[in-house]
Amino acid sequence: MSSMPDAGSRLVTVEAFLNRDDPDDLRCELLQGRVVAMAPPSPLHGKLVARLAVVLQRQLQAPCAVVVEAGIRVQEPADTFFQADLAVSCTPFGREARFLPDPVVIVEVLSPASQSHDRGNKVAGYRFLPSVREILLLSSTAWHVEWWHRTVEGWLVMDWIGRDIRLLLESIGTGFTLAEIYQDMALEIG
Repeated sequence: MSSMPDAGSRLVTVEAFLNRDDPDDLRCELLQGRVVAMAPPSPLHGKLVARLAVVLQRQLQAPCAVVVEAGIRVQEPADTFFQADLAVSCTPFGREARFLPDPVVIVEVLSPASQSHDRGNKVAGYRFLPSVREILLLSSTAWHVEWWHRTVEGWLVMDWIGRDIRLLLESIGTGFTLAEIYQDMALEIG
């Protein structure tokens, strides 16, 4: 990720970010008022997101829906707007929605270049959203999912490693095996 050049390095509000005119159609996020360009995802990254989207959508009941490249407006830090790889919301939204309302599950696929941003900035912001119940961090180099689950006491974090692992997303009543997501990918176990 790199900061986009900005005249005079002025900070941008979320509203200005969402209303910007980007003739290059760059994938960007807003991090504490600074517009940050995102590298295009690798084909493997896209394959993982697509597989998980199909698996989850087949199991969800309306009004819950899977959204790929979901815009997420976080509360902390202010003036921050992320683009999650995948998210699930059970709150209906219309064509004019600029970001996903009330995400319940948020998924990020970790790549070597983005994992510190995803684990640090993004997870920290997602945890402050009251609607978020679960956060998944899928490795793009190994059969490994880091599962964040909101409990009454706080956040529980667990690692799921291996082919036969079945992960249950309690907040939306669905689940999947790691084999469904990682099948036929030449990745390490763990």
